[in-house]
Amino acid sequence: MLDGVNTTANRTYVLIGGGTGIGYAVAEKLIGLGARVVLGGRTSTTLEQAASRLGGHTRWATVDTSEDESVQQFFRSVDTVDGIFTTAAGYRTGSMRELSITDASTPFESKFWGQYRVVKAALELLTADASIVLMSGAASVRPPAPAPAYVAANAAVEGLARGLAVELAPIRVNAIAPGTIDGHLWLQREESIRTAAFEQYSRDALLRRPGHEHEIADSVVYLLTSTYTTGSTLYPDGGYALR
Repeated sequence: MLDGVNTTANRTYVLIGGGTGIGYAVAEKLIGLGARVVLGGRTSTTLEQAASRLGGHTRWATVDTSEDESVQQFFRSVDTVDGIFTTAAGYRTGSMRELSITDASTPFESKFWGQYRVVKAALELLTADASIVLMSGAASVRPPAPAPAYVAANAAVEGLARGLAVELAPIRVNAIAPGTIDGHLWLQREESIRTAAFEQYSRDALLRRPGHEHEIADSVVYLLTSTYTTGSTLYPDGGYALR
């Protein structure tokens, strides 16, 4: 919003990973503001169901962010881009002692290079005042457990946001670094692991609980629509990183 005017209406936002979780919560909020949303992801049934629930100006296409051609093909179906947010990623986490080099590299291959590919493929479609939000995580500045490659990948995403903010200005580029979120991602993990992680996070964060997807979506929409914020990382983490 700018001086009481809805600056989001009729603008086009690409949400890769938007069929579930935080991405879907962002889509709901943008649709509520009158935006057009393009959902991307690897599973057509998930995207189709999400688009049906969202209604409004929502469409979707499959994409695999680990493959250059897949990302380029996805953007061939898009005419213009006013905003981008990518949550799609799959990776292994663990200590240097337990992970092979191949497994340890997966946060970089998926989370870092996946987002890099998305932005690069969209460059010629970005409007002059477009906004890009990259997905990091609060572990970048406060590792909760031994997972050095994962920590470094998140920090690299935040560095990428700063670097792209310089290169692409006046297009705005920021990063979002949530803490532990009680939502779709953690529901895919074993209950015992999820419970232990939530208990630890509740001890460590000042607000004494994990976050919720809609709370992170509020922060993402702020970064997508704020006209004077760029090169920054926002930590909606309940007082975990204290940044």
